[in-house]
Amino acid sequence: MEMANKKRMMLFLTVTILSLVVFLALYKLQFQIQFLSFSPEFPLPFMCLDKSNRAKKEGLSASSDTEQDSKCVEEGIWTIKPDGRLGNQMGEYATLYALAKANGYQPYILTEMHDNLASIFKITLPVLHSHVASYVPFKEYWIHDWMSEEYNHIDEKFLKFTGYPCSWTFYHHLHDEILREFTIHNHLKNEANQILHSIKGQRKKTTFIAIHVRRGDYVNVMPKVWKGVIGDKAYLDKAMDYFRKKYPESVFVVASNGMDWCKENIDNSKGDVYFSGDGNESTPGKDFALLASCNHTIMTIGTFGFWVSYLVGGETIYLTNFTLPESEFLKLFHYDAAFLPEWKGIPADLSPLSNL
Repeated sequence: MEMANKKRMMLFLTVTILSLVVFLALYKLQFQIQFLSFSPEFPLPFMCLDKSNRAKKEGLSASSDTEQDSKCVEEGIWTIKPDGRLGNQMGEYATLYALAKANGYQPYILTEMHDNLASIFKITLPVLHSHVASYVPFKEYWIHDWMSEEYNHIDEKFLKFTGYPCSWTFYHHLHDEILREFTIHNHLKNEANQILHSIKGQRKKTTFIAIHVRRGDYVNVMPKVWKGVIGDKAYLDKAMDYFRKKYPESVFVVASNGMDWCKENIDNSKGDVYFSGDGNESTPGKDFALLASCNHTIMTIGTFGFWVSYLVGGETIYLTNFTLPESEFLKLFHYDAAFLPEWKGIPADLSPLSNL
């Protein structure tokens, strides 16, 4: 009799445990099915950024701003398509950060952008992994390369920006926050400082001038497609002479995807030029960290040079008016939105275009 009771008890416990296991398995399966059959009411909570810039900008009180259009949407995902290389994706990241904050949505970056930026910078935006992103009903929203007022009034839960934004007009009001997002990792910063220390030599008051020379595909694309030019020897001579006169112990640190051209055309008769890398673009993070560790900047064209200048924060000389007035490029690019007002522009020599 006692043996029979023990058997019944064991059977009861076994059935109970099996029932619990089956219940948990079904519960987990149900959650996965609900997750995979994605609906606009996304089942996960997201925190929002505030719209602290809006009330000040529009002259609204904090209460009215909250009541009218500063409501923080607690569910939703904003992201941006990661197009282009390092400079492009930095611009896309900063623009997403600023526009999401302006509209009260939480920004997420896609894994490709994270892979390109996180190895160089201490970025903080959360990552939306590809297996999740594929189920999100994103609405694509193309933006041009300068800030427009309608971008402050976007009401869309699941939004993916597209385009190549790289204009300070989107995010300069968040300057300190953007600089924190693009804080360079310590190991890259330390390596850059070691290089600068080694090339300083016996100079006592060295001023480091970063030079980024964008060539590559732009050598043909700018004149043939956009009716424009890129930085030439004359432009670089003028820019370097400016800094040599102002800072007698200047050292110029050059990075480029056309290093052979740079070595042939950049004046190093004074022994004050350091050519970084071989121009094959295999280590953009190291080149960027080195240039961003300098005091001032000379840029030609391109987003890589823009972001070096923006992070350096010293004096910047840039190439301006580098296309003909009828260039289609000017429909996509505005000089006043691309370069900060305090930067110094040197007009390009457009005479080579007369031979085309």
